[in-house]
Amino acid sequence: MNQQPSAQAQAQPEVPTPQPPRAAAPSAQPSVGSIAAHRPQAVRGTVPGLEPDLDADPDAYEDEGVVGADGEELPSGRFLDRERSWLAFNERVLELAEDPATPLLERANFLAIFASNLDEFFMVRVAGLKRRIATGVATRSASGLQPREVLDLIWTRSRELMARHAACFQQDIAPELADQGIHLIRWPELTEKEQARLFTLFRQQIFPVLTPLAVDPAHPFPYISGLSLNLAVVVRNPVSGHDHFARVKVPPLLSRFLEASPQRYVPIEDVIAAHLEELFPGMEVRAHHMFRVTRNEDLEVEEDDAENLLQALEKELMRRRFGPPVRLEVEESIDPAVLDLLVQELKISDAEVYPLPGPLDLTGLFGIGALDRPELKYPKFVAGTHRDLAEVESASAPDIFAALRARDVLLHHPYDSFSTSVQAFLEQAAADPDVLAIKQTLYRTSGDSPIVDALIDAAESGKQVLVLVEIKARFDEQANIKWARKLEESGCHVVYGLVGLKTHSKLSLVVRQEGEMLRRYSHVGTGNYHPKTARLYEDLGLLTADPQVGADLSDLFNRLSGYSRRETYRRLLVAPKSLRDGLIQRINKEIAGQRAGGPAYVRIKVNSMVDEAVIDALYRASQAGVPVDIWVRGICALRPGVTGLSENIRVRSILGRFLEHSRVFIFGNGGEPEVWLGSADMMHRNLDRRIEALVRVTDPAHRASLNRMLETGMSDTTSSWHLGQDGDWTRHAADADGAPLRNIQEMLIDARRRRRGPAT
Repeated sequence: MNQQPSAQAQAQPEVPTPQPPRAAAPSAQPSVGSIAAHRPQAVRGTVPGLEPDLDADPDAYEDEGVVGADGEELPSGRFLDRERSWLAFNERVLELAEDPATPLLERANFLAIFASNLDEFFMVRVAGLKRRIATGVATRSASGLQPREVLDLIWTRSRELMARHAACFQQDIAPELADQGIHLIRWPELTEKEQARLFTLFRQQIFPVLTPLAVDPAHPFPYISGLSLNLAVVVRNPVSGHDHFARVKVPPLLSRFLEASPQRYVPIEDVIAAHLEELFPGMEVRAHHMFRVTRNEDLEVEEDDAENLLQALEKELMRRRFGPPVRLEVEESIDPAVLDLLVQELKISDAEVYPLPGPLDLTGLFGIGALDRPELKYPKFVAGTHRDLAEVESASAPDIFAALRARDVLLHHPYDSFSTSVQAFLEQAAADPDVLAIKQTLYRTSGDSPIVDALIDAAESGKQVLVLVEIKARFDEQANIKWARKLEESGCHVVYGLVGLKTHSKLSLVVRQEGEMLRRYSHVGTGNYHPKTARLYEDLGLLTADPQVGADLSDLFNRLSGYSRRETYRRLLVAPKSLRDGLIQRINKEIAGQRAGGPAYVRIKVNSMVDEAVIDALYRASQAGVPVDIWVRGICALRPGVTGLSENIRVRSILGRFLEHSRVFIFGNGGEPEVWLGSADMMHRNLDRRIEALVRVTDPAHRASLNRMLETGMSDTTSSWHLGQDGDWTRHAADADGAPLRNIQEMLIDARRRRRGPAT
């Protein structure tokens, strides 16, 4: 994941890590960085992967006439290209796979993550860009590039990265796995006994589900489904002497790598290819070549015209399978005549053809990464119960409501157990006879979700249960439709949000009868209510019995389920109405504080920093001398370290075994830091086309804890990537003496293991 060496060619001098109220602006800043992210739901929902922040919609922003802190117009060209930034993000994923310090099976997993990420990037961003170009609605990007220039950049850069990805597997990962007794081999390398065993497997389990499709005047070229592996087969009729083309699809539900003998694995397509005579009896198999097509799989549902959003989405999911192709991957040994046929029939350009060494589709390495070889993985970590929720003196389950009446609880997953906190909170609410109502948002959840089970139990016991299911959550639409119907059948009130907006906020509200009064208990988080990803995603959540938060959530749920037009809240900032403006107002307040001579700073941790209005506000803060620290996981369109514009801005990011997924916003506020956390990233889609919510953190200890976390993440002694003003990222993993820099995730794991006893 190293960005080009030129990343440091124009790097600024290093400066010390800022202390909380960093005063005078340094004359120059180091280039700073970003990082990757795991996504335990692959594009097809079957294997873990990354969660890249993708948005197929165009980004419109007026780049002229925006005034900076000095009254002068901000310069054009101040934004980095988001597509290049995304590709750099995925390059950092690849860099972890290339890093010998990463455990071997985790390296294989990162190779699979890279491939899964790139699949989704083509299906969404590239497909969306091509669609806008074709319809004539594409405009110059905020970075100043024309749409065709962006597309050319994507094709060139992705080709380089895919070649590097294949080389990492062929030259590093596969040989090192073999050294550890895990052999990823091809058919000719198998012993006769192994080949015989796989022939039996082929006859019994593979052959019955294969369907060879001929191409001739009576059989048109078949539809090639997106992301499927296929064999292009050339056979000869021995009677006529004519060659014919056929396509054989590799069944997607079978294991990608088949175990020929213990710890020896062969790609399934090799097994099929070795037995093609079984599929074409009486014909002579002349050649076979693997290929794979990526299609536009982004959904387009015109909600304003949809009488029933659920039915409209189900219809669109069927159409998704037939989206136009945007990428063709082929084995580099493919016969030119066969390639010409594929290009012609798929109506794809030469620039969209990617010749690669086999095997194609390395998302199959997720299965290898899941092998039971703990010595080749990250050390096992089991999250413990948050100390404010732990029952110290008995073995009974803790009373979460009693704990929340005593204090707010700030959760940090996966270091704090999700199952004994958020999940237990909802399960206790479902079982408690004094609970009258539960209101919940669900964006993504697992197939065997205990959260869904708790909501069903609550509804069946007579409680009022409102569930807002976001059925438009990309690539989880089918699963969410299934759970929405299951919830409806149990008696839950299920709604699908507001027309034209996705509901991405992470909210739970429990209403409980306590004597003569009703008390509301709330959870506001940064992550999905997904027990499996909660073990892999780094997220924050606030559990509270604060009446203001409860009142805010009641108002927000009423807006989501009814016709409320409330736009202001007590302790929430809510998109699309108040969130962007609320953050910019607070950035402007830091500018005023800096000019008045008081302590001022801005610290932000997000997945993506793309929104130009927010970036321009940060530029103005930097021009006024306000120190700005940004910890970003993926895309960043802000240029740090530019003299006169952003020399007081640093951008860094951290990647490790967990996906950095939390969003935190901290403002110096004259020495009394104002801290917010929630679901919103700094992207157009989040701020304009989603229901997002941030909650203000009021407990002084919680504010200090979050401030320390961001300080540690930005510290020069913490391993991270640094972003330069030219858009290149540079990894900083060792100090000047070559010693490894500290890993913040390992630090937090160690802290949880050491922590004992109740809070003091």
